[in-house]
Amino acid sequence: MAVIVQKFGGTSVADTAKIRAAAQRALDAQSQGHQVVMVVSAMGKSTDRLVDLAAELTETPPSRDMDMLLSTGEQVSVALVSMAIHEMGGKAFSMTGSQLGIATDSHHTKAKILTIAGDRIREKLDSGHIVVACGFQGIDPEGNITTLGRGGSDTSAVALAAALRPSQCIIHTDVDGVYTTDPRVAKDASKLPEISFEEMLELAGMGAGVMHSRSIEIGKRYGIPIYVRCSFNENPGSWIYTHPGTPRRPVSGAALLRNESRVTVLGVPDVPGAARTIFSGIAKKNVAVDMIVQNASDDGRTEISFTVQKGDFSDTLSAAKAAADELGASGIDFENDVAKISIVGLGMADTPGVAAKMFQTLADAGINILMITTSEIKVSVLVAKTDAEQALQAVHSAFGLHELGAAEADANPDYFQAGSGAVSVDDLAKELDTDTADRSGEHVEQVSMDAIRLHDGQSLVSIAGVPDEPGFAARVFGQIAAAGINVDMIVQDAGVGGKANIGFTVEREQLDDCVALLEKMTAEQSLGAITSRREIAKLSVAGVGLRSHTDIADRLFNALANAQVNVALINTSEVLINVLVSLNEAEKAQAALKQEFADVLIGD
Repeated sequence: MAVIVQKFGGTSVADTAKIRAAAQRALDAQSQGHQVVMVVSAMGKSTDRLVDLAAELTETPPSRDMDMLLSTGEQVSVALVSMAIHEMGGKAFSMTGSQLGIATDSHHTKAKILTIAGDRIREKLDSGHIVVACGFQGIDPEGNITTLGRGGSDTSAVALAAALRPSQCIIHTDVDGVYTTDPRVAKDASKLPEISFEEMLELAGMGAGVMHSRSIEIGKRYGIPIYVRCSFNENPGSWIYTHPGTPRRPVSGAALLRNESRVTVLGVPDVPGAARTIFSGIAKKNVAVDMIVQNASDDGRTEISFTVQKGDFSDTLSAAKAAADELGASGIDFENDVAKISIVGLGMADTPGVAAKMFQTLADAGINILMITTSEIKVSVLVAKTDAEQALQAVHSAFGLHELGAAEADANPDYFQAGSGAVSVDDLAKELDTDTADRSGEHVEQVSMDAIRLHDGQSLVSIAGVPDEPGFAARVFGQIAAAGINVDMIVQDAGVGGKANIGFTVEREQLDDCVALLEKMTAEQSLGAITSRREIAKLSVAGVGLRSHTDIADRLFNALANAQVNVALINTSEVLINVLVSLNEAEKAQAALKQEFADVLIGD
């Protein structure tokens, strides 16, 4: 018998009427022959109220005590939901994280799930109970209560579905599904009937509030179909999964991540191990680094810029300053009032000119780009926080995302019907070719790498000292795209003193044409100093958990440093870390990374 895991967020259980409605949904699913696990968040804004209470007592509450405090919110919810089910004629059994057997590490307030012992849950399911589970929490090896951090109930729900397969996970929330962007910002956002794990990972990691990135990581790793729907109506929702028929749209969505801080380490010696020194200190603070940009060096010195959530800024700055002193770097520069705008699409790599179009859109809106980083399915830019919402609206409109979901629904009107409720897990697994084996007891949130690939047919082009002003990137990459030159990685660093540096890769056979075009443009509009490196290679580390596991970047840079391989360029995303190295060091670098990550490498 298949298990349906239903997650109900705080707004879905905010009062007793909503609690009864959630209980009825669980009873309805059980009456259709499914075993049901409900994962319940704290009621309404109760977690915020608990945080405010702590703040009235201290500015620096111990993290262990915060976990003890915050875990009580979910315990209230599960008890009330269980009571409602009993009153409505059903059988329910409420459980805390420890009673569920959710074992975590000891990183209080942002713990990761290690294993889930599913025996007790299955015992209650087999006896006809609906299991009502506390989301957001677990227990560490010393018996301490832990919480999973923001979005932790999503993570709990998908993790339980992974442990109790065959299963599927239904996320009941206050929106109708996954939208092309946040409908609270863009009123014309369009609901998508389906979206791939990879695209959703990028969007979730960039602030799309409907799902937390760690939950999508687990869904992708274990092949758990996730259905997102509204708690308060019967409208069709959105499926999150990847299968052979998943649409390969050039752009599927756009996201805005507010409250970012940008840190730049200036004048970093361009030698093996420099990046390791910087990111190892940050990893020890358990800080997840977002955008990482290292541009090509100038006179043996380079700049390494990266972003973190503003709440992690203090820890990050202290670690960066210590690293700068150790390296003999020339200093630190930072900005706090910045935001990240990103576009995502599985078909982006097959569609030339996507990045150029984004840059031109922002230029037309008079918005300056502070940083750029790209990957195969994502383009991200950093902008001033005051420009963030205007930038998101402009990009969303320019790529026609306001019409995307409706067009797909019209093209496939039967698609939504399966999503109106729980479907046959066995049939769905067969259709999607997913594995339904029971995996209880496995390390749930372990990082996994699909591949460490070597791309040896590229060259690097750098433009130094470009004007830090709206429209520059649009002009350059617009003309490059018009010339039919294919650009892969693009990196623009943060820039200091009104000047920035741009690095990008092109196919090696197009290098001469690209340099000639840039030199012609320089003669007309003074681009900046142009340099190139013909013999370059890209290493792409692809997998799940690359950013949420804060030690991955540290391990990667450590392995390359130990192999005496220098890094020429870096950019990152949720599912990829790309580094450029000299072509003659490429195979050595790939071997070093495969050896370092042998414990988590599941592909080639």
